Amino acid sequence: MAVETTIGELRWKEVIGVSDGSRLGYVEDLEVELDSGRVRALVVPGRRRLFGLLGREPDCRIPWDWVRRFGEDYILVERAPNARLSRGKKR
Repeated sequence: MAVETTIGELRWKEVIGVSDGSRLGYVEDLEVELDSGRVRALVVPGRRRLFGLLGREPDCRIPWDWVRRFGEDYILVERAPNARLSRGKKR
């Protein structure tokens, strides 16, 4: 049985790293391959620095193949060994 979700519903799910339990943030956007319509990555906004007064860190791009499980309130991701999260443009 396939379960469907919308991008709007994904925005309410927290992304958590399986290996260390790190809380990476909430999904803000998806990176989609337009030709095939496949999701390539989840985009989580960068953390605020000093309550947002000093801006924020660059956004975090989480490759789709790192996603392991979707729950009601969370998305579990597992990094490939020795892989680092890529950071996008600053906001």
